[in-house]
Order: sequence, then structure tokens, then C-alpha cells
Amino acid sequence: MSWWQDLEAEHFEWAVPEQFNIAHACVDEQNPDDLALVVDTGGHWARYTFGEVATMSRKFATVLADLGLVSGDRVGVMVPQGIEVLATHLGAFRSGIVTVPLSVKFGSDALVHRMRDSGAKVLVVEKDCYERVADGIGDIPGLEAVIVVGRLDQLSDSTPVQILDFHSLVDDAAESSELVATGPDSHAIIIYTSGTTGNPKGALHGHRILLAHMPGMRTAFDNAPQLGDVFWTPADWAWIGGLFDVLFPALALGCPVVATPDKFTPSRAVEILSRHKVTGAFIPPTALKQMRSIGIDKTAARGIQLRALGTGGEALGEALQAWVASTLGVDVNEFYGQTEMNLTIGTSRSKWSPASGSMGRAFPGFEVTLLDPLGEPVEIGEVGEICVKAGNPGQFLGYWNQPSKTDEKVYDGWIHTGDLGRTDDAGNFWYQGRADDVISSAGYRIGPGEIEECLLSHDEVAMAGVIGVPDPLRGEAVHAFVVLSEGSNSSEELRQELQTHVKSRLAFYQYPREITFIDSLPLTTTGKILRRELRALATSANGLG
Repeated sequence: MSWWQDLEAEHFEWAVPEQFNIAHACVDEQNPDDLALVVDTGGHWARYTFGEVATMSRKFATVLADLGLVSGDRVGVMVPQGIEVLATHLGAFRSGIVTVPLSVKFGSDALVHRMRDSGAKVLVVEKDCYERVADGIGDIPGLEAVIVVGRLDQLSDSTPVQILDFHSLVDDAAESSELVATGPDSHAIIIYTSGTTGNPKGALHGHRILLAHMPGMRTAFDNAPQLGDVFWTPADWAWIGGLFDVLFPALALGCPVVATPDKFTPSRAVEILSRHKVTGAFIPPTALKQMRSIGIDKTAARGIQLRALGTGGEALGEALQAWVASTLGVDVNEFYGQTEMNLTIGTSRSKWSPASGSMGRAFPGFEVTLLDPLGEPVEIGEVGEICVKAGNPGQFLGYWNQPSKTDEKVYDGWIHTGDLGRTDDAGNFWYQGRADDVISSAGYRIGPGEIEECLLSHDEVAMAGVIGVPDPLRGEAVHAFVVLSEGSNSSEELRQELQTHVKSRLAFYQYPREITFIDSLPLTTTGKILRRELRALATSANGLG
């Protein structure tokens, strides 16, 4: 299909149809009898054809219509990998409704902010997640219904909205025949991304986000699709990587995807790759490190049949790359992008051999350059900000209800990533770190501001400053510096209490693994935290220098 994009063309040109809908591309255009999804829960796995996924998505479209939702409305989705989260997204897309993916690791504060900010009218949530965030449901204005996946033991008497059962609704619903005539710029999905200050921002994408991922995805997975391709990723289907590096592009290529709703473990990864004969996988570096750390060797990996392995979110490193090649029998293709503009740079080792340690080159269809603080291109070998030419189909439509923030991200014809890099004579990009203070930990982009605000909500915290520090497993770990309220005393018990405070209210991966109690924070004259001085303190205290 033309919208897959022609990777062999001498001069790449985007093929963007006037009408485009993600649901139609992913299931309606596929052979209904072909396998689309395998949900593996460990002791049991279920298989769904494209026809069965399409039917379930059409039924869910009816559910949304019966609840009064119309094109342009938003629905939050907090469900682990599986048929339910897929049917929810596709049912919404075919109805012109915008989805708001939410990590199953979120606590109530993280959920409430995203639901309030997006104005979502419905929340689809897995039962264990619901029980964790139920107390915050009443703080979401405009929420009309909560649809729960799985049976609840009991309902809270104080829940202010109707609580409905997902499978009962879908089983009883008729199939909707409607497919809203969406264009490439029609609103499809809001994916929240963290910044250095304040709350996370919602990156709004149109339906074109799928076709814009095809060049990078097909290149990184060595000219996918190939006969017999099966895809899997342990990445949460709430992030752009899980959804658009693997799930939706693979389905749009007519390839089955394996879903694993349970927690990632190295041994489970080997089991999944072997059992389902996965040929293409996106596995973040942290997960690969965990697989190496428990001693997985060629014998343990003998059943793995990967032909292409992609990774991203943090630097891979030469040692890990060598382990993958010798143990899993496949070279790793790295790729780079952001929620606002994903899969822009990467490698395809079957086509060219990038210098070891480099990020690779710009994928077809993307113009990437390095700019200095004045907006001028830097020379080869010099460090500059990684910027992507604006006007690309992969570009987000803007931050939800924050046009001024959008203007700070996109200006003078370029999308400014805030990441630093350099290039070599061969055109390879080399990552040089962040230009701002976003923490990159285990593939997650974590904004310090949200963690600081959460810490400040604790009665014994007067001030808080958060930075990322080097971590051999995660790339970076969250380190918080805390000034206690008058009358409070530091202790190991309080340290653990603050860690739990953040973990339960935001997300498991956001809690500070290190907390240092100090008398005062280093501040600028305008009251901003001097994070470089906090980094120096952390380096001195932990011997990281």
C-alpha cells in the first residue's frame, strides 16, 4: 500500500491520503481470517483474528455512542496489553473519538491530572488499576462513566459516576457500521509527555501518526513485513513506543502481535520470544540489561528465532550490543524519537554499518540537523541541539490546550528536541545528553517538576529538588534533595515514607531511588532550582565523578 511509504525510492516522498483512519488501516484492510493478536498471560493464551478484533472494536464503538460520546470527545485508557486495550483504541478511532493512553503504573494523582487536562468523559480501566486510583475518580470533572475490565470485588459507595463492566457492555452491543471520515490531521490520540517544570503536557497527534511511523519502523525491523513476521514488545501500550513502534504499525502491515499483560521478567521474555516464534521485537535497553544480568546464554536462548531486534529510549552501549549479537543471534537496531515526533533517527544494520555507539542516521522522510543556541547549523563534530524539520507527517499537532508551549517546541521551521548531539563525516548522529533537565530512566522520560510537586504535598517536606543521576541499569535514576519542614527530622523511615508517597501517587518508575536531606536548596536569584549544583552534590556524595 502506498501509505506504507516507498523505502526504495531514489527520492523519498510522503504518500498521505486525503482520508485516513488508524482503525481502518489496522483491521478493516486486513484479511479477516489472518491472525492479529495473541494474548499470553503465562498459563494461558488466546488468539484473535483481524476479523474478531474488528468486530470487537465495532462493538466498542457502539458502547461509546450509547454513552453519548461523539467525534472529538476523549476517552482515557488504563489497561495492560491485551484485546481490551486494542479494541478500545480502535473503537474510538473509528468513531472519531480521541484516546488518552494511561500507564497501568500510574497512581491517582498522575491519572487525575491527565484525565482533567484532556477533558476525558470516559475512563476504561483494568480492575486492579481502578482499585488503586478509585479515590481520585471524584476529582475528575466531566467524567461520565468508568468502564472496568475485570470483575470488581466491591464498589466504593462514594463513586460519583456510573461503574460499568467492559465485557458485559461489549458482549451486548451491536456492531457499529459507522466509520467516521477522518483525515490525516483529524485528532486521534493525546499522549502525555513530561517536561522539566510543572505537570506533563498532552502531545496531540492526528491519524497520520501511523503512516509517519512506517518508514522508521519498517527500516529498523529490516524491511518489514517479511513472511512469517510476528511482533512483540514488553513496552507499555500507553507510550508512543509500545503503540507506534510496534502495535499499530505491525497490525497495519498485516502481522500478528503478541500481548503480555503481566510484568516483564527476563525469563518470561525468553519464554515469549521462543513460544510464539517472535521475529521482530522492540526491547528497551533496561530489559536487555536485565536479561544479561541473570545469565541468559545461547543455550537458554536456543529457541529464539528473531530476525530483527529494535531498541530505544536510552543508549545501548557496546557491551550490551555484543551480548545481544552473541546470545540472541541478531544485531540490534537502535532508534530515536520523542512523543512529539517519533522514529526520526536510527540504524538498520542489514543495510549499512553505523559506527559503534552512534544513534544512526535520519530515517527516510525526515530531515534532521544540529543547531546552536542562535539557530545556526553547527560544524561536523561540534555539539548542537538535535532538531527535526517541521511540516512532517510525524509531527504532533500541538500540546493539548497549550499553544504557547507548542510555540516553544516548534519555531523557525524546526522541532526542537532539547537533546544534544554531534555528527561524524559519515552522517551518523551521536547522542550527547539533554539540553534540559528531563530524566531518562529505563526508557521513561521523567520530568522532575511533577515529582517535586508530589513531594511537596507531604506534610514534612518544605522544598524539593529532583535530578537524574547515572545508573548502570536504568541509564539514570531519580535522586531527590529534600528540605524538611520545621520540626521534622530526617530518618530512614521518613525516606521510605517519601518514596512510597511518590510511588503511590505518580508512577512506580518515578519514585526517587535516592533521597538526600539538606538544609536548603541552591536557587537562582529568581528562585529557580540550580540543578547543576544538585548534580555536583550527588556526584560528591556518591563518588560518581
